[in-house]
Amino acid sequence: MADENTFEVAGEEVRRSLEKAGRELIEPYIFPGQPTLYAKYTNIEKLVESLRTHDAIPVAVGSGTLNDIAKRAAYECDRLYLCVGTAASMDGYTAFGASIEKDGHKQTLTCPAPHAMLADVNVLVNAPGWMTASGYADLLGKVTAGADWIIADALGVEKIDPNAWSLVQDHLREWTGRPAELKAGDQEAMDQLVEGLVMSGLAMQAYQSSRPASGAEHQFSHLWEGEGLGRDDDPPLSHGFKIGVGSIAIAALYERVLQRNLDNLDIEALRNHWPAWEEVEREVRAAHTMPELEEAAVKQSGAKYIDVDQLAERLELLQQLWPELRERVQAQLIPAEQLREQLRAAGCPTSPSEIGLYDEGLKATYYRAQTIRSRYTILDLARETGIFEECLEELFAPGGFWDS
Repeated sequence: MADENTFEVAGEEVRRSLEKAGRELIEPYIFPGQPTLYAKYTNIEKLVESLRTHDAIPVAVGSGTLNDIAKRAAYECDRLYLCVGTAASMDGYTAFGASIEKDGHKQTLTCPAPHAMLADVNVLVNAPGWMTASGYADLLGKVTAGADWIIADALGVEKIDPNAWSLVQDHLREWTGRPAELKAGDQEAMDQLVEGLVMSGLAMQAYQSSRPASGAEHQFSHLWEGEGLGRDDDPPLSHGFKIGVGSIAIAALYERVLQRNLDNLDIEALRNHWPAWEEVEREVRAAHTMPELEEAAVKQSGAKYIDVDQLAERLELLQQLWPELRERVQAQLIPAEQLREQLRAAGCPTSPSEIGLYDEGLKATYYRAQTIRSRYTILDLARETGIFEECLEELFAPGGFWDS
């Protein structure tokens, strides 16, 4: 199963290898090469219809979209599948779930990883440069994702799983440390990138959730995808490129938050100003103009809403932990400006305007992204401590991080 482009790159070789091994084959299922294939649920339905006419094991030959389509289609047919990656463009090859647009918004649909996955570095280094850059941005986003998990763990929202954490974080600096060489086609740098992407996927598969590799930076990306940002481009604006800009944005927010002394909060004042759920729901609905995103955001926001007593309990714990927690988070993070430099060296867009977004749109993203996932991140911490708006004002003020 491939598209016309990936079949030419590696599909024929995969077919020859399977024939040489004595495997019985049926005719390939090949999507058109143009326009660029998009991860819509309708494409899964097309493949499912084909799979149900036979009992063959699908072998996905391609990158992220093709893999996700085959992954979910195989799951719906109660079948294993195999994957041959043709580009180091994302971390989803070996991950739990498939990132698919369904019911008007991007969501992770349940399905297991491939039974086996391989990728030839010689093929990967010859993939389009933007695909490699996209994979690099996806992997570098694990920096801010890790910081978000540290906060969620410390506050008792979602405990860190040591095994999943180790798979993603232990070698992350090494895997992302050679962006210029990666852009130049260095095979060793590519090998490191692929290892990082595969291990991140395995961590998500082991944890049965994207939490080990996804935080607020992914919420930016998923929001933009749901709103259609760059969808009509050819090729469409990649998931990784949106994550890259999102990672810079979240790292910059972290820098503002970490300057605050959150061990000296006025908890009673924060209790008094904490909105009831009915008010939050109205705000969430007002923030979104697309009905499908609005309903999804209400559901996700409701799942993580806490009342004033729960808020006070969380803030009291935060005050006790803040000095040590701030040090842990600072050790995890890379400065926003350094993230920008590394992404630029890999050939990634690093400013909102490069992905078709401008200051007001980016500023609004900080607010809306907080609503679309129940996952606890720095966006929630900033809101609960009452510093969200002032931090954003600093970021967008003259001389602030986003003043360009």
